[in-house]
Amino acid sequence: MTQTELPPAVPTVVADTPVPEQDSLRDIVDCHHLTPAMEWLDNHAPHVIADELARMDAVTAGMAFRLLDKDRALAVFEELEPVDQQQILSGLRDQSFRDLVEGMDPDDRARMLREVPAKVAKRVLGGLSPHERRMTATLLGYPEGSVGFYMTPEVVALPRNLPVGEALHMVRAKGSTAETVYTLPVVDAGRRLIGVVELRDLVLGSPDTMIAELIAGEPVSARATGSAEKAARLMQGANLINLPVVDSEDRLVGLLTIDDAVEVIEAADSEDMARQAGTSPWSGHYMAAGVFQLARYRALWLMLLLVAATLTVTVTNFFEPTLEQAAHLALFIPLLIGSGGNAGAQAATTCVRALAVGEVRVSDLLAVIWRECRVGLLLGCMLAAIGMVIGTLFVGVKIAVVVGIALVIICGWAATIGGTMPLLAKKLRIDPAVISAPMVTTLVDATGLVIYFTTAKVVLGI
Repeated sequence: MTQTELPPAVPTVVADTPVPEQDSLRDIVDCHHLTPAMEWLDNHAPHVIADELARMDAVTAGMAFRLLDKDRALAVFEELEPVDQQQILSGLRDQSFRDLVEGMDPDDRARMLREVPAKVAKRVLGGLSPHERRMTATLLGYPEGSVGFYMTPEVVALPRNLPVGEALHMVRAKGSTAETVYTLPVVDAGRRLIGVVELRDLVLGSPDTMIAELIAGEPVSARATGSAEKAARLMQGANLINLPVVDSEDRLVGLLTIDDAVEVIEAADSEDMARQAGTSPWSGHYMAAGVFQLARYRALWLMLLLVAATLTVTVTNFFEPTLEQAAHLALFIPLLIGSGGNAGAQAATTCVRALAVGEVRVSDLLAVIWRECRVGLLLGCMLAAIGMVIGTLFVGVKIAVVVGIALVIICGWAATIGGTMPLLAKKLRIDPAVISAPMVTTLVDATGLVIYFTTAKVVLGI
């Protein structure tokens, strides 16, 4: 296909116009140097082009995208996040729009439709052929975050009573419409999954061998309504490139492919990281986001943590008489709450990650408490040795002893709290990542001050 239509307002490049040496596609397009822009696009992979488009504003991205031919445009478009896909679609004319959405894989199209406005979704569905529209509607019927929502329904399924030679003919005939042919589910007459064979097995097998003889062991599969993240983690643990997806009656409905599984895991890890850092998760490219947009995603958590931090003020106010009798205690408050907060954050981050990859379960709660308590006490002893030396140099032995004892207790307590809260959240069906490191740190700050001042009163007798 020839190059897609260019906006009439963009000037063409005169042959003798000097073109500056630029590495960024945005710089080239901004200068309206179309020939170098097309050369840049031809020399870079789709995922690199997608990253460049995601960094641009809507007008510039649309201008660059329209320089791509049909096949390259589709490959680049499927690499974009839904929010960036919507930006590109808004600038396309009807025929280009229809060609693009028709060529997308059904699972990619369904994910995009979940995030675009209703007007754009209606336009997309209206531009599809009846077959593509039915597949897309089927995927949209599954809950967001489920395996069915991410799977591809375009699968080559082989009957169990088929010889290898005929199976290869079937793969050749139907493979062009399937997203992948490397994993071939084997089904019975009722389309119930009974096993899986790899394309390699067919190519190397005897033409007269029956497909059923190539099946090894019970098939690994996932329910269409189950968690996509759990299915993706299963693929990661079992080293699978594709995972069959079945309905409640074990009938084959699709495949979860490795590229979609990687996206699911990346999205889950990004969400966990955002929540642990005390911010709301969001989709889109960081460099394309505005300052106010980034601030909006962070503001809510900071406000909540600010309110929670009033506990620290309350505790300090309550122990004001103790501070008046031993003013030097105030010098070590930042050291103590900082050490405790960091110990708690480390434990929380470790346990959230262990939960995510299946290394820890809710039933391991008591074992985690015992483990983290010992780790925290050991770390506290190490820090106490350093803290007592610092305390002795600055304020004398008595205060140094208070600091040392408090560090041991605070670190043990902080690690226990940090390791326990994610598991309790999981038990209460709350996202463990919501128990973010900043929240754990804020809680440990307040309780750490109580431990510190109580220890001071006991040791110093005030």
